[in-house]
Amino acid sequence: MSVLYEWFIRLMTSGLRLAAFFHPKAQKWVNGRQKWRSRYAASFEKKGRVLWVHAASLGEFEQGRPVIESFREKFPGWQIVLSFFSPSGYEIRKNYPQADFICYLPADTRRNARDFLDLIRPDAVVFVKYEFWANYLSELKRRDIPTLLVSALFRPGQPFFRWYGGFWRRMLGCFSHVFVQNAESGHLLQKIGMGNHTVAGDTRVDRVLKLAAQAPENDVVRSFAGNRPVFIAGSAWEADEAVFLPVLQQPGFQQFRIIIAPHEPSEKHLAQLIPRLKRPYIRYSACTAAAPPAEILIIDNVGMLNTLYRYGAVAFIGGGFGKGIHNTLEPAAFGLPVLFGPRYEKFEEARQLVARGGAFVIRNTADLVSILKKLDDPAFYQRASGATLAYLEESRGATERIIQYLSGVA
Repeated sequence: MSVLYEWFIRLMTSGLRLAAFFHPKAQKWVNGRQKWRSRYAASFEKKGRVLWVHAASLGEFEQGRPVIESFREKFPGWQIVLSFFSPSGYEIRKNYPQADFICYLPADTRRNARDFLDLIRPDAVVFVKYEFWANYLSELKRRDIPTLLVSALFRPGQPFFRWYGGFWRRMLGCFSHVFVQNAESGHLLQKIGMGNHTVAGDTRVDRVLKLAAQAPENDVVRSFAGNRPVFIAGSAWEADEAVFLPVLQQPGFQQFRIIIAPHEPSEKHLAQLIPRLKRPYIRYSACTAAAPPAEILIIDNVGMLNTLYRYGAVAFIGGGFGKGIHNTLEPAAFGLPVLFGPRYEKFEEARQLVARGGAFVIRNTADLVSILKKLDDPAFYQRASGATLAYLEESRGATERIIQYLSGVA
């Protein structure tokens, strides 16, 4: 199996090199790894103890970020190496100030794994959520380097738990300790004899609670909201807009001010969104007065959405009519009832919020009308809001548990 895996990695790499001629993301993946040995050696020099954190992409980075920042605060003398598999993580966080060296992870061949570890010589390693690279893991175990998997989630259908999953179980066995998000994941690990795990929760909960506590005031948005309830559509796609816009522009729901933060606030997307608005609107970039003269505020930038939920009454999170929903924890941290489309089952936090009555699945405009009418009842609203906050309070502390474990290594 190890030989087949090695060939698979080489075929994958060759395929990406071919795709690089046609696909910009594949081109970045390939270019970021060219001559990596000489480039990394010229850019990084080990000067003390090293923590290596690896994340597949941006979402996994956000789960690992609380660990990085807490570790940096507690152990300022350590160097931190941060690696990414995907350009969508590396390109956005390549200047992240809390890491000493940020790079692409070389393809998982035996030689690459040995050479990369020889170069950075980590004293402890953290892989985030779904990252399983057989050669890196086996080499880390051979060198007896403490290696953690954090914020992990497991499902019964994964190969680790199937009759043919020996190769995958050996990868899991390379981790010194696994921190899982829920009891179900811990039970699955226990069934295959992996007792070296802790049910710790999701590190992103610590992150969003911290951000919510530190969220700055935004005078423009505060004036826009006034004393009216605000419906915030976060990371919205066209399919999401097709559900909430017809409802919120009906006479029965015009008590809401609306904030729309498109997932991709490009001019192309805004050009198809704006003609469908039947209520007065303004783009955030055009706001020059303290009180925008509009009922719909379009956020035409990236990076400020998580601080705006403080002004919301209800949050509609996009992506649930496509590949999957975006961040539901950010609005939950402010106690907002959360709405989203039907594709949410792979997201543990969304499943928990739905089960507890803090989030609601919207399949069509009729569902949205029904839920908004229910949320108009103060008692129903308070139960939903309380459920979101209660889930986060119960789930906080994962970062501290991981740092306690790493303290035994440091």
